[in-house]
Amino acid sequence: MRFLVWLLRAFLFFALFAFALNNSQEVQVRWFFGHDWRSPLVIVVLIAFGLGCAVGVLAMVPAWWKHRRQAQRRDDATPAAPSAPEPLNPIRDGL
Repeated sequence: MRFLVWLLRAFLFFALFAFALNNSQEVQVRWFFGHDWRSPLVIVVLIAFGLGCAVGVLAMVPAWWKHRRQAQRRDDATPAAPSAPEPLNPIRDGL
């Protein structure tokens, strides 16, 4: 199984490497008020992907906090399980 995971990782690395080599043309990103930024296309795509991931994670944080608070309340409201009672006549080993 580990071999398959490493094989998948190697394939993903080489696929992304080929993507970067095929998209090395320079592009111009135009911002507001006449500002522009020139960079290779692969850098622009990877930055956009990273920003999208970051925004997605930040959008999920309030829901994570809500679920965490609910789980803590549930744990606080649940009484602790009673321990097993001591036997009345413990078995002695004769020593």
